[in-house]
Amino acid sequence: MNHTAIPTTDEPLILYTFRRCPYAMRARMGLAASDLNFEIREVVLRDKPAQMLTASAKATVPVLLAGDMVIDESLDILVGALKHNDPLGWLDFSDNELAQMQSIISQCDTEFKPHLDHYKYSDRYPEFPESHYRSLAHTFLDALDTLLNSNAHLFSNRLSYADIAVFPFIRQFANVDADWFKTQPYPNLQRWLAALLDSHLFKAIMIKYPQWHVDDDPIYFETTDTSVLNKPI
Repeated sequence: MNHTAIPTTDEPLILYTFRRCPYAMRARMGLAASDLNFEIREVVLRDKPAQMLTASAKATVPVLLAGDMVIDESLDILVGALKHNDPLGWLDFSDNELAQMQSIISQCDTEFKPHLDHYKYSDRYPEFPESHYRSLAHTFLDALDTLLNSNAHLFSNRLSYADIAVFPFIRQFANVDADWFKTQPYPNLQRWLAALLDSHLFKAIMIKYPQWHVDDDPIYFETTDTSVLNKPI
């Protein structure tokens, strides 16, 4: 695992984020769980601030400013935050388990996410009906449900960083057609998803903030409230 720990800086961390973006959710959950204090700069995607675009040529959220360091990959933020401080033990697994987690996350990002996008935005891809794109996601969903057969979470009865990395994308997939998803033979996955959706941590990172403007007073996400960190998921 080659991610670098987010450094301790004299200046507050700044996170450019978009509330509903699964990549940004992944980053916010990692920052929150690591008990890092950071400034929230909520971005409207059709009106991205020049300051974010100057910081990161990718022009996508999340973007974290940590002193002179710019981190614009969601996994780098998630794991970097946990390498800074991991009070919940999301990285406290064997090397073999961490390698398996990395494989699942890679499968989510490189294989499942394109199927999710085609399914969610099927009107943009008229070559096939929505159901076709949805069916392509079943391989990954089957794998997750199998992993959850014997554990509350993907690799253990406690959370790992893999749960947090994958969860926002399963949430997005389920929300495309929530009624359909509830009827599918994924009892373990549905239970796991419901527990994360109901967690204090997820609710905390999904608070709505106004669009950030350069002259606004800073809004900080502070995780010193023990209801965020100490309530079980």
